Amino acid sequence: MNRRSFIRVAIAACALLFLSLSIFAQSRPPHPIQVLVSPDKTDWTYVPGEEATFTIRILKHQVPMDDIEVSYAIGLEKMTPSDQGTLRLKGGVGTVTGKLPEAGFLRCEAKVNVEGSSYRGLATAGYSPEDIQPTQQLPEDFWDFWNDAKTEAANIPMDAKLTLLPESCTEKVDVYQVNIQNFETGSRLYGILAKPKAPGKYPAVLQVPGAGIRPYAGIVDLAEKGIITLQIGIHGISVTQEPRLYSSLAAGALKNYQFFNLDNRDKYYYKRVYLGCVRAVDYLFSLSEFDGSNLAVWGGSQGGALSIITAALDSRVKYLVSLYPALCDLTGYLYGRAGGWPHMFNEWNAPFMAKDEKIQVSAYYDVVNFAKSVQVPGFYTWGYNDETCPPTSYYAAYNQINAQKELYLVQETGHWTYPEQQAKIQEWLLARLTSATD
Repeated sequence: MNRRSFIRVAIAACALLFLSLSIFAQSRPPHPIQVLVSPDKTDWTYVPGEEATFTIRILKHQVPMDDIEVSYAIGLEKMTPSDQGTLRLKGGVGTVTGKLPEAGFLRCEAKVNVEGSSYRGLATAGYSPEDIQPTQQLPEDFWDFWNDAKTEAANIPMDAKLTLLPESCTEKVDVYQVNIQNFETGSRLYGILAKPKAPGKYPAVLQVPGAGIRPYAGIVDLAEKGIITLQIGIHGISVTQEPRLYSSLAAGALKNYQFFNLDNRDKYYYKRVYLGCVRAVDYLFSLSEFDGSNLAVWGGSQGGALSIITAALDSRVKYLVSLYPALCDLTGYLYGRAGGWPHMFNEWNAPFMAKDEKIQVSAYYDVVNFAKSVQVPGFYTWGYNDETCPPTSYYAAYNQINAQKELYLVQETGHWTYPEQQAKIQEWLLARLTSATD
């Protein structure tokens, strides 16, 4: 065993030990001071015009703090508060109220300063979220543009190259880095392929990435359950390099890539990304071990957007899983409400980005316009407290989907998931992909 492999095994062993110990440990809050904000309805969901009461509690060492001053702000998520002020907790509790006249999300944020440190908490009331509609416009030539782009990309040879990663392989699974030619000559797509070693025909999962620049290790645990998995990056660079390379790119050449060439629909950065997802589907269908039919696409945040988009672009996708998708209803800020990540038209970016040509190009890449064409069953999961991808934005897209859809709502979650959500995702995928091949 070489030194690098030994280190990896040692790290894995330590992680396993920590996990086994944590099973018996009490869950630990992130700070000794906790700011708890709670709406007065258990499902956090209201009808327009209904008043929401938020209860604020400050805990120190898990005991309520009394007679302490708290600042609060209430308003539409990501927007200037409609009400703000301070209150002094009595009996360890304080309340504030607010309401919305129409569908949307009302957020209450509370802050407190204790011994020189600031702490915050929030809760978000959903007002008829299933009625939220997009602000984004659908271009008349939307599908002409994308169908032409797919046709051109399909003519580019795949030129797939595989590199075995022995240190990542297991008794049951072979793991490779994949290097595929993307939508134009010279553009490459990299990912990690994990496939069962036993001869046979298997279903497949394409996992599409969240935002950022990073290495990937593949989804080996799912492959050990009899599913081919392909986890891709989107930046045309190897996904097995040292972390410092990705950090350098994130701070340099690829910083703010989500804004690159937004004034040109043919050169906007996400064109290569969206077509790269289709190319990844092409690759999976080229594998002799793939069963030729049962394919799911899965991702969160940017990946949640790519899951919906890939399912809309490619009819070969049979199932999708999307967690708190980004890139939804990007123009929301132009209409006085939250828009989706990367917030290109918010008050800070608008002076540079809210130009007619950029707004027009955004329509060709907005999830809401792809969501209208999704025709496959999907599993969706998120919460109301997301500050990165505002729920207003992803409900605007979700409400456009007319296909079979299952939402696992965990209201208090933000831009993260509980282990229970991840378990339900795998259960959902396995139930569909493995039963289809039985």
